[in-house]
Amino acid sequence: MSLIEDETFEKQDYTKNRLPKGDYEYCTFLNCNFSEGFLSEIKFLECKFIDCNLSATNITGTSFQDVTFQDCKLLGLRFDMVNPFGFAVGFKNCQLNHASFYQLELKKTRFINSKLKQVDFNTSDLRASIFDGCDLSQANFENSNLEKSDFRKAINYTIHPEQNKIKGAKFSLEGVVGLLASYGVEVEI
Repeated sequence: MSLIEDETFEKQDYTKNRLPKGDYEYCTFLNCNFSEGFLSEIKFLECKFIDCNLSATNITGTSFQDVTFQDCKLLGLRFDMVNPFGFAVGFKNCQLNHASFYQLELKKTRFINSKLKQVDFNTSDLRASIFDGCDLSQANFENSNLEKSDFRKAINYTIHPEQNKIKGAKFSLEGVVGLLASYGVEVEI
């Protein structure tokens, strides 16, 4: 496999011609379109994706190690299919609706000002993760480890305390409603 280092890929359309397989280190992808394309079996190390569309892209066996996504569309992305070794990502101003992080280790992951509607976090390890300014409408948390995670600035989440580990997690007073929803109680603030 070829090694590609410190390169910037700008305004590329990879929907028909796929990104060549290889190891991409310290690369930046700026305003590129990967939608419904193939990034399978590629390794990204300390790369940045800025203003890219990766919606419904095949990322089976892909390695994301210290990769950041900013202002990206990642609709329906199956992160649960990636290579889990060294998996570390961060998101800022992204659309991740319908994505799946099923059974992934996501310790200390930062989700900043992102839409996470109907995202699958079931059986994920999200310890010490931050959900700052995120919309978690209909996101699924079941058998997830949310210990020490910060939901104080997140909205629209529903988390069942008995089905998840939440010790040390942080919630705002308004957000407590999302912890009680499964019990059928009404809270007025």
